[in-house]
Amino acid sequence: MARADGPALTPADRDRSRDRDRDRDGPPSGGPPGPEPASDGPPRTDPPRTDPPRTDPPRTDSASAESARRAVEAVWRIESARIVGALARYTGDFALAEDVAQEALAEALVSWSRDGAPANPVGWLLATARRRAIDAFRRSSALDERYTLLAARLAEGEFSSGVGDAAGRPGDPPWDPDRVDDDVLALMFTACHPVLSPEARVALTLRVVAGLSSEEIARAFLTPVPTVQARITRAKKTIAAARVPFELPPAQERPARLGAVLSVLYVIFTEGSTATAGDRLLRTDLAYEAVRLARMLLAVLPGEPEVYGLLALFELTAARFPARTGPDGEAVLLEDQDRRLWDRSAVRRGLAALGRASAVGKGLGPYGLQAAIAACHATAPSVGETDWERVVLLYEALGRVAPSPVVELNRAVAVAMASGPGPALSLVDELAVSGRLAGSYLLPSVRGELLARLGRTAEARAELELAARLCRNAPERSVLLRKAAALP
Repeated sequence: MARADGPALTPADRDRSRDRDRDRDGPPSGGPPGPEPASDGPPRTDPPRTDPPRTDPPRTDSASAESARRAVEAVWRIESARIVGALARYTGDFALAEDVAQEALAEALVSWSRDGAPANPVGWLLATARRRAIDAFRRSSALDERYTLLAARLAEGEFSSGVGDAAGRPGDPPWDPDRVDDDVLALMFTACHPVLSPEARVALTLRVVAGLSSEEIARAFLTPVPTVQARITRAKKTIAAARVPFELPPAQERPARLGAVLSVLYVIFTEGSTATAGDRLLRTDLAYEAVRLARMLLAVLPGEPEVYGLLALFELTAARFPARTGPDGEAVLLEDQDRRLWDRSAVRRGLAALGRASAVGKGLGPYGLQAAIAACHATAPSVGETDWERVVLLYEALGRVAPSPVVELNRAVAVAMASGPGPALSLVDELAVSGRLAGSYLLPSVRGELLARLGRTAEARAELELAARLCRNAPERSVLLRKAAALP
């Protein structure tokens, strides 16, 4: 049935505002903006710049420019969270940290094209961004108290602070290894702070934690680039206005705040696993980015059962991606999928993460329960051999800990498979009367299939055609129309 093999909860509604506010855009694929003009403040007093040692001879051809772009993109995608986290901690300004990191990337595109990539690219970016931060403090106020504090920190130990120039010490880490996990975690908590709207949390997380550019985020969510840029800009201003500190939340607040972080990653993955609109069923790049961020979160919070549960859900759901679309991108329903195409390595990783969620917790939470449902599908030889009775029980448990009309609808799908379409239709009709899924294509798509199984073809056709009109995803809409046309 439609979406029966997808995650149980739906992503938050997307804000489609056309705000014209602009945000400075990041590197990776489109390239960052040019560096800011030279400071108009007092003469520089920080130590003279020493270029890091180079691994390649100077080059000026177009191949070197492309090589530099690829190097910058790779370093940023892998290390952006650590870079921005270290800068935010040492400047005390979240927005400034992200801005100067972007400026360092712009300078890297020019410098690395000319001179080749440095031996320690992360250290080079941190050193360059640190100089930009100092210039920004000077422009704000020549003897600003924050600049004095920052300069004192750097004078005490530039390299050990995590933002010094790595020249001459290529074997040392570019940041304090005892603080990097806290920096990444603080960055996630800041980007997902409750003062921000759900849409802003998603955009900011993808920008500063995942290292995606505004163009990449806009493509992933089918949102205009100016809207994404404005959303990020407003998020930064909101964080500054609310004086949100760049730090880990207090222990008593951490469970609730962690839920916001997990929710953001879930929204990103859900959009990637079944796009809400457009001509593609899957946006695998977005889904795999959520998997990467979940792994990053697990690395710094290894004792949280719901982080394991979320990662398990992602792995088990992503394992089915290779079989969910046909050669032309058409949607393939669960019962028609070639299970030989499923990624068995991802299934094993998901089952292992689910086992850890059970072992470290006192019972599965919402994400763990969804992962357990995904595990039932992932380990079954076929749809008919799936343990549907267990799936029904898991959805009932999920409905108690995380009530949602979509959970109820998915439970009805499981009931239909376990006990027949009659009892399931009663559940769906109750949900329809409540109006809690009004305007969603999910309810008429499930109702239409149940009616078809009961032989009520005219009603089934009307429901499936209604679902097709409401569905904004082209491959899913095609499936619904085919089902309607196939009815006698």
